[in-house]
Amino acid sequence: MKIFPIAGILLALAPVQNTDAATTQDWPLPSMASAAQPSLSQSPDGNLSLSWIEKTENGHRLQFSRYQKNRWSSPVTISQGSNWFVNWADFPSTTALADGTLWAHNLVKSDNGTYAYDVVLYRSIDGGKHWSAAVTVHDDGTKTEHGFVSLWPWSKSELGIAWLDGRQTAGSAGHEHGAGGKAMSLRAAVINRSGVKRQEWALDTRTCDCCQTDSALTEKGPIVIYRDRDPNEIRDIYTTRFTQNRWQTPTPVADDHWTMPACPVNGPAIAAKGAAVWAAWYTGAGGKASVRLAYSGNSGESFGRNITVKSGPEIQGRTELATDGKNAWLLWTEERNKQQLILQRFDARLDKKGPPLTLAVLSGRGRATGFARMHYLNGKLYTVWTDIIAGKPVLRGAQVAVSE
Repeated sequence: MKIFPIAGILLALAPVQNTDAATTQDWPLPSMASAAQPSLSQSPDGNLSLSWIEKTENGHRLQFSRYQKNRWSSPVTISQGSNWFVNWADFPSTTALADGTLWAHNLVKSDNGTYAYDVVLYRSIDGGKHWSAAVTVHDDGTKTEHGFVSLWPWSKSELGIAWLDGRQTAGSAGHEHGAGGKAMSLRAAVINRSGVKRQEWALDTRTCDCCQTDSALTEKGPIVIYRDRDPNEIRDIYTTRFTQNRWQTPTPVADDHWTMPACPVNGPAIAAKGAAVWAAWYTGAGGKASVRLAYSGNSGESFGRNITVKSGPEIQGRTELATDGKNAWLLWTEERNKQQLILQRFDARLDKKGPPLTLAVLSGRGRATGFARMHYLNGKLYTVWTDIIAGKPVLRGAQVAVSE
């Protein structure tokens, strides 16, 4: 029996006997060395997919593998290039549709400017063995920033995608765009099985510049979460939902009133099952670094109670969420002498179900470790993250058996 110390508790790989317990073990990944920017997704058949970026002699390549019957498939290269925009916070992702189509995205430079790059999509119809040529999502023609993408199944055969779009910032000096219509915006589109954009919307015309977006499917349709930016530089968390055949007016998850004159590069997370929705995010409101959590029981139409999970100078944020519909598991990053991934379970009342667990203590520090990713499947949490060993990025993974 292998024993793992987590948050001062010795956890054994044995059946869980109480509601506050968890067991964890290593989750070997298909690629661990010279790899970073991982992303996890779950297909309708219950299998998991992993994508990540590897550095090559002439640039980078986007890799893909599926986790089926407790085994990883041989890694496949989705695409590779020498002109990609590769960033610790703006990473590629994948998603699967009910018809078996797989989609992936990454970012490709459109000009010599630092923040001139496009969102491109790749499609596979044979389970990830072969991938299509790149398809650019947007057609605004500007050499500006496009990124921080969320993907989700729009229908059995169509893809939903949301991204931060810089077309309004054309002509701005620098990355942190000023007032006067120069802000980033949030847009969404539907892509059909052939890779053709069927419809596109502007969801919010003024958003934070470089915080991740996230999305989830509720019983009433998709919900997208992001960091807003008002004219007074308040950067609180908002959601918008697609119901009654239209995107609803964005609304705040909570009124933090965080005045921040620059982008914190720290986007929110959302997880849903049925009508149950949890949202998590980082804020510096009140001069305190905090991780916060909110719950909605009506598919995100409104969020009721919200709580501060933890505050302190060690809080880095980088939140991630997973849910089984009754509980949500919140993952966030802290950094003292060591960087740590912290995991905690909550119910719909936002009551803490047991103490926070230290999932991993990392060798890397700062931005280099990026954002950990997590999914819930059949009584387990599957988590992946980047660490830095001997100056090089490596992927690590863990399985956490949790009680329900």
